[in-house]
Amino acid sequence: MAQDILDEDDHEEAGWANWSGSISCDPDEILEPETESELQDIVRRCAEEGRTVRVAGAGHSWTPVVETDGVIVSLANMTGLIDHDADAGTATLYAGTTLEEAGTELHTRGLAFPNLGDVSMQTVAGAFGTGTHGTGPEFGNLSSVLTGGRLVTGTGEIREFNAEDDPDLLRAAKVSLGTLGIFTEIELDLQDTYKVQRREYCTNWRECKDHIPTLIEENRNFDFYWYPRSDEVKLRLLNGPGGGTDHADLEYATLVKNQTGWWQEAIPAHDDIGRAFDEMEYAVAREDGLECFEKARERVRENWRKDVGWRMLVRTIAADDAMLSTEYDREAMSISCIQSAELEHWPYFTDMEPLFREYDGRPHWGKKHTLRAAELEELYPEWEHFQEIRRDLDPEGVFMTDYLEALLEDGSSDEVVTT
Repeated sequence: MAQDILDEDDHEEAGWANWSGSISCDPDEILEPETESELQDIVRRCAEEGRTVRVAGAGHSWTPVVETDGVIVSLANMTGLIDHDADAGTATLYAGTTLEEAGTELHTRGLAFPNLGDVSMQTVAGAFGTGTHGTGPEFGNLSSVLTGGRLVTGTGEIREFNAEDDPDLLRAAKVSLGTLGIFTEIELDLQDTYKVQRREYCTNWRECKDHIPTLIEENRNFDFYWYPRSDEVKLRLLNGPGGGTDHADLEYATLVKNQTGWWQEAIPAHDDIGRAFDEMEYAVAREDGLECFEKARERVRENWRKDVGWRMLVRTIAADDAMLSTEYDREAMSISCIQSAELEHWPYFTDMEPLFREYDGRPHWGKKHTLRAAELEELYPEWEHFQEIRRDLDPEGVFMTDYLEALLEDGSSDEVVTT
């Protein structure tokens, strides 16, 4: 039983690190409960002993959202499909299920997520909790499909939630950094399974920049990479087979990939990517996005061209009403600065960050940034309402750490700015 592992004399200290190795910690214990009741016991005992509990998904974050010297819980034993209704387009999953596993389970039953991001090794609950998204002006972040579920609160109680009975809790839960409780089951609103044609083109910024607005509008999913040293651009277009911008209209670019597959195979693009990189991402209002990117491009070329080892990624996301979503109440364009881990990233990121803030950018919760509570509160109209819900579900702060205190409570800690 997982709770038995809590006895300090019966275990060896184990370390934890995120997927890139840039964040690591030495918790008292790493536990893998097999049932909801075991998870309740873990939370209750940690609450009694004054220890912090954090949940580790796949570790696909560059911020210390999991980092703790208390207890880390893995939901690796709580995975899979619980039930589904193909006619209604709904399904319930255990929270530890990865997006890849969910894709396989759902597709075989004729169901699908409307959209995915590049990486499918994340757990579904972890991806939701940090506001993970794909691209496409009609698609919100992944948590947009969450309609309800079950979680273990900071007092060890089970709390069920759904849109009908507690819409505010649902809106808070969609992007919550694991601070409301530990999800055990998640209910999803899905669609029929579908095929996607992926086309990728190479070009340069001068040739493609005036076409970007049209490409956003004409394609189901569109984004682009910009490479600072060469000024080259990779355009990525994903549509139903035969759909989207006509190839003949892309005479300014060279086709380098053209493949078709089911959604869960064709949308994720980087599960085999090397993990040795760091990333900062800000979401700005969509109408300001390309202007912001143009200024970011100029700044990189002026200050960082010889120092940046990788690329920038630009995507679009639909608006939503999740309280801490970076797309709350506005259509967004996200701009990611990506740096090879072998090179310094903070001088580069901290030079770029003020530019994104000039456009009222909101930082991705799972990627590098320096903002803390005082600054973040200004960006989220329902900030205090979220905090009220969080404190109600976790009155003793069992799920809070020094980093999360600085992020959500007072913003006074400088210790975590350079993590």
